[in-house]
Amino acid sequence: MNRLKILVLFTALLIAPGAEGTATAASDVAVVVSRDVPIENLSFTDLRKIVLGDRQFWSSNLRVTLLIRAPMSRERDVLLKNVLQMTEAQFRQYWIGKVFRAESAATPKSVYSNEMAVSLVNSIPGSVAFIDASQVPKDAKVVRVGGLLPGEKGYPLN
Repeated sequence: MNRLKILVLFTALLIAPGAEGTATAASDVAVVVSRDVPIENLSFTDLRKIVLGDRQFWSSNLRVTLLIRAPMSRERDVLLKNVLQMTEAQFRQYWIGKVFRAESAATPKSVYSNEMAVSLVNSIPGSVAFIDASQVPKDAKVVRVGGLLPGEKGYPLN
């Protein structure tokens, strides 16, 4: 089979109704935090401050550890578009400047799958991750955004 036929077949599988990629694309992105985070609800403004590294502590002794999906992931794209209104290049440049000015010790940690994000949230105190809502385990701590949970009308991360 030549390369063009393989590419067409692969593309058809990705966009076919009922395909896994289509179901995920329709899902909201949940804000998941470690159990020790003393927050149940975040305003949209507070969420933005966390993602920009402007809020670095949950409480006086619990540092925010920001876990963000790697570039090209839907969860990252939703975060950049809906929360930050930035492109990938702008986001990278923003964090390079923030670290260079010593406003933050490090950039957000990249995670390569929702499973990895869940595992790290469970093992790193104060961590926050952004996960496809359909893949959030039942025992995970999901934070409301503006009083809304994923799936509710008006939820901002979709």
